[in-house]
Amino acid sequence: MSHEHAQHDHAHGHACSHAHGHGHSHGGHGHHHGPASYDRAFAIGIALNIGFVLVEAFYGWMSDSLALLADAGHNLSDVAGLILAWGASAAARLRPTHKFTYGWARASILAALANGVLLLLAMGALALEAVQRLQSPEPVAGWTVIVVAAVGVLINGITAVLFMSGSKDDLNIRGAFLHMAADALVSLGVVAAGALYLHFGWVWLDPVVSLAIAAVIVVGSWGLFRQSLHLAFDGVPEGIDLVDVHTWLAGLPGVKDVHDLHIWALGTSETALSVHLVMPDGHPGDSFLIDVAEGLKHRFRIHHPTIQIELDGMDDGCTKPAALG
Repeated sequence: MSHEHAQHDHAHGHACSHAHGHGHSHGGHGHHHGPASYDRAFAIGIALNIGFVLVEAFYGWMSDSLALLADAGHNLSDVAGLILAWGASAAARLRPTHKFTYGWARASILAALANGVLLLLAMGALALEAVQRLQSPEPVAGWTVIVVAAVGVLINGITAVLFMSGSKDDLNIRGAFLHMAADALVSLGVVAAGALYLHFGWVWLDPVVSLAIAAVIVVGSWGLFRQSLHLAFDGVPEGIDLVDVHTWLAGLPGVKDVHDLHIWALGTSETALSVHLVMPDGHPGDSFLIDVAEGLKHRFRIHHPTIQIELDGMDDGCTKPAALG
C-alpha cells in the first residue's frame, strides 16, 4: 500500500456475544485519506470569474446585449457556486469529531445539489428573459459582444480545465467543472450570435441563441442535479452495483449468507458499506477482514466497510433491497 496516504486503510475484528448466546464479530473500517484538494483551482477560478463578471456586465449594459448581460448573471451565479463548492471541499477534509463521527464529507453532496439547482434556476431566468426580448428584439453592438464573449470563452475554458481531472471521481468537483464548461459554451454561443448579427443583421438572433444555450445547459446539468439528489437520500453511488457487491461477498470462503447490506456515500468521493456475513464455522480471523476490506476498496472503490460476522444468520429486522429478492 502506498505510504503517501495520511491514514492507511485497515480492518479489525473482535469477538462478542448477543442475547441469544451466539457468537458474532464486527469488521472494522478501511479509512480513505480523504478528497483531493483543489484550493488553488478554486482560488484562480473565482478570481478570474469575478473580474470577468464586472467586465461583461459593463459592456453588456453599454452594448445593450441580452446575451452578454445574461452570461454575466450566469457567471455571477457560478462564482457563488464555486465558493459553495470550495467551502464544501474544505469541509470534507475536516477530521471527524465526537459529534460528527463521519466528519463533514456530506457537505460536498449538498454543495453539488445546490450547484445543480443554481444552474437550473440560472438557465430558467435566462430563458424567461430571452422570450421577453424575442417579442421586441433590439440591435446590439456586434464587435463589442464578440470580443467580450471571446474573453469569456478563454477564462471559462481555463477554469474548467483546472477541475477536469477531478470531475470523474468527485460529484462536487464535477459541479464546478460543469459550471465552467457551461459558461464557456454560453460565451461561445454569444460569439457566434455576434458574428451572425454583424453579417446578416438579425436582431432576433441574440435572444434565440440565448434560448438554445439555456436548453443545452439544462440537459447537461440535469445529471448533476439527479445524482446529487440521489446521494443526498443515501442512494447507492453511481458506478457501484449492489447486486455485484452482494454476489462477491456471498462467494467469499466460509460465507453461507449475506444480509443487511447497505451502501451509501459519505461524500462525493467516499463510499461506505455495512453488511452482515453468516459464517457457521465461526470468525475466520482478522486477516479475512483485512482481505475483504482490501477487496471492497480495489473492486468497488468502497473505502469505509463495516463487516459483522454471525454464526446463525441473526436478522435484526432490516428490509432486504428489492434487487436482492
